[in-house]
Amino acid sequence: MDNVQLLISGLANGCVYGLIALGFVLIYKATESVNFAQGDFMMLGAFVTIGLTNTEYMGLPFWLALPISIGIMAGLGYLLDRLVIRRMFGESQTAVVILTIALGFVIRFAAGLIWGHEPQTLQNPLAGKELSFGGLVLGLEDVAVIIVTLALTGSLYLFFSRTKLGLAMQGASQNQLAAYYMGIPVKRVQGFIWALAGAVAAVAGILFAAKGSVDPSTGLLGIKAFAAAVIGGFGSLPGALAGGLIVGVIEPFASRYIAAGYSQIAPYALLVAVLVFRPHGLFSQVRVKKV
Repeated sequence: MDNVQLLISGLANGCVYGLIALGFVLIYKATESVNFAQGDFMMLGAFVTIGLTNTEYMGLPFWLALPISIGIMAGLGYLLDRLVIRRMFGESQTAVVILTIALGFVIRFAAGLIWGHEPQTLQNPLAGKELSFGGLVLGLEDVAVIIVTLALTGSLYLFFSRTKLGLAMQGASQNQLAAYYMGIPVKRVQGFIWALAGAVAAVAGILFAAKGSVDPSTGLLGIKAFAAAVIGGFGSLPGALAGGLIVGVIEPFASRYIAAGYSQIAPYALLVAVLVFRPHGLFSQVRVKKV
């Protein structure tokens, strides 16, 4: 029964990693860029929701604060693309990576100035509530995290594979010039995908804050989420979620059965093994780029 409890806890944590990894994959699928500030966007989304919801701040009703927070983060994602990323057009991918790493430092610094560096929790209607099945006790927060993550991942997968806009995004990713000549509004598509990645980061932040405490360093979870995206297959939405679940499940079992000094490196050891034996990831969607 203890192992089942560890599994459920790991799946809930893995869902958060998977959602952050989804943000990595969304931007990569549409722009072939990597946003290393995605974890910090998740942290910022959590703090924005805390600022709107908690009684010591604005004290808005929880269910009203959710769409406002998601909308704010989507707007920030769009503005980041509109005001910063587009100005990097023609620069190397390395320059964009360095830019997003620096942006992560700026976000963590700003969050510390506004909300402080002490851990904070999100006041929400699921806090402290549990479901019991025999000897198994599940927190409602964990159940909500798993359900929301599965629903969101499925929706995004259908969006990219079945809708004209989703297919246009993938076309713009493969060849921006050809997509432009085919009538696809490339800049508008990229702005939308950055906004979507911001919204997904907000959802991840809300779910994380609902089940644990948040501080500015929480944004560094993006490192684990990046590892999850690579393990699952960079470019694959289901792979991003699967990679997050794998990392999330490995952590509690490694902490339980491996010495403390070694358990923290278990996800990264798996990352190295995947890169050596299956460089495209466990669930990669290898495609030939059209030129």
